Amino acid sequence: MARRVALVTGGTGGIGTAICRELTRQGCLVIANYLPELEQEARAWQKQQLAEGVEVEIEPGDVSSFEGARGMVEAVQTRIGPVDILVNCAGITQDKTLRKMTEQQWRDVLSTNLDSVFNVTRHVIEGMIERGFGRVVNISSVNGQKGQFGQCNYASAKAGIHGFSMSLAQEVATKGVTVNSVSPGYVSTAMTLAMPEEVRDAIVAQVPMGRMGTPEEVAYVVGFLCDTRAEYITGANIPVNGGLYMS
Repeated sequence: MARRVALVTGGTGGIGTAICRELTRQGCLVIANYLPELEQEARAWQKQQLAEGVEVEIEPGDVSSFEGARGMVEAVQTRIGPVDILVNCAGITQDKTLRKMTEQQWRDVLSTNLDSVFNVTRHVIEGMIERGFGRVVNISSVNGQKGQFGQCNYASAKAGIHGFSMSLAQEVATKGVTVNSVSPGYVSTAMTLAMPEEVRDAIVAQVPMGRMGTPEEVAYVVGFLCDTRAEYITGANIPVNGGLYMS
């Protein structure tokens, strides 16, 4: 059987990297998407993965743009093949209390974190339906479930991902396509490690497990949902948060 083609948006980030590596380990042909202006960094990232024995393709594209996402998907399909697995992992934060948040900060976070999910999925879902197989996994957040001070934009986008996933799951449930979301809690990445130590300590103090998660722990759940044996799981949200939020 031909290798499954997996596209990971924001694939060169902390969690994205772990997802790319996990799906490669499962035998998928993986493409990591990155912002066009970060070409140099993406090539260095690809070289680093290869040095560690992980072969990953890369493809530029601004997924916050509908046309940018279409161009990126078309380039992947032309160069590599139809997308069987899509992991929407692209995301940014621009934290401010609502009283201080600018319209631009709202729009930037919503377009990168939520619009991108529509933009990319819209261009691969038809092919998945036609071929009778597809896996869509959307990376949400614990803060999309419980909210977070200073994150009206981010929490709104991540909560929107849940609604998107459950709705699309119903549309394609009989077509061999599953759609699920994964909601990480606080994960040890370059972004969280850049926080002041006292901030990190305060976060960890709230987590019942007493530590941050690892990107690999999130990636494992994504890989599980992408497996052919997980075909009866759809419209679900899997929390990976160390017990920080239980529902």
